[in-house]
Amino acid sequence: MKIVVVDMSAQSNVAPIIIKKKKSGGGDGHHGGAWKVAYADFVTAMMAFFMLMWLLNATTEKQRKGLADYFSPSIPLSRVSGGGNGAFQGDSMFTEDIKPQSGTGATDINPMDAQQAQGDTGIDASDKQDAEDSKFRAIEEQLSGRGGESMISIAMARHIVTRVTDEGLIIELFATDDVPLFGEGNAEPTPLFRDLVRMIARVAGTTGSNVAVGGHIRSHPVVLANNPVWELSHARADQARRLLESGGLSARRIDRVTGHADRDLAVANPMAARNNRIEIILLRD
Repeated sequence: MKIVVVDMSAQSNVAPIIIKKKKSGGGDGHHGGAWKVAYADFVTAMMAFFMLMWLLNATTEKQRKGLADYFSPSIPLSRVSGGGNGAFQGDSMFTEDIKPQSGTGATDINPMDAQQAQGDTGIDASDKQDAEDSKFRAIEEQLSGRGGESMISIAMARHIVTRVTDEGLIIELFATDDVPLFGEGNAEPTPLFRDLVRMIARVAGTTGSNVAVGGHIRSHPVVLANNPVWELSHARADQARRLLESGGLSARRIDRVTGHADRDLAVANPMAARNNRIEIILLRD
């Protein structure tokens, strides 16, 4: 905006006096909009964090390992120069063609774990698991007779339940109300239990899997002064371990023997005979 002030009393040839006033702009509107961008970034980061926590809680160990393998780099890069120039600090983008000076990279002499699993063996982890599942399914069919040929009699089959889990093939041997597997209150096996365990020892001998044994028993009345659930469950599991070894299973393949007492019941009634059971697990490699 210009304001012109003219002095009429002065002579006509005197130049007019011009005064300029410059109006400054408005405020920055509460410091501008930069805080909105920062807040949006914070909200996005928090959403990603909670999504990550939810995914970790909703997936199994096997699924998490698969995700980790998917995102692991297929081209191992060395953190140390191999002696060349360029973006990859060497003659090639593959560190196999460059022998690092410190040995921290992946070479034929010092291979990485991921490289050993993917290149040296030639067997993918998922293919190996599928092969194990097929092996376990075949054993299940033999034990149940679904494949047309059963390794056990009908009387023995009434005491066997199998299931495949992430840990391996669980073969559960359980007692019934009329047919126990051990003597009452002790770890002395019945002839039926001896035959069952020795049959499983022959089955385990056809695989290379290690074996875990777990003992479970029913609850005892709380009025007992000395509740024997822990000692008795472990004693029965150890008795099963001895029968496996006497049936031909190598002692080196026994991975663990555990007594679970009455902490993991099979049925709702804690004192039911069905809770007296032995789990023999053919572990995954």
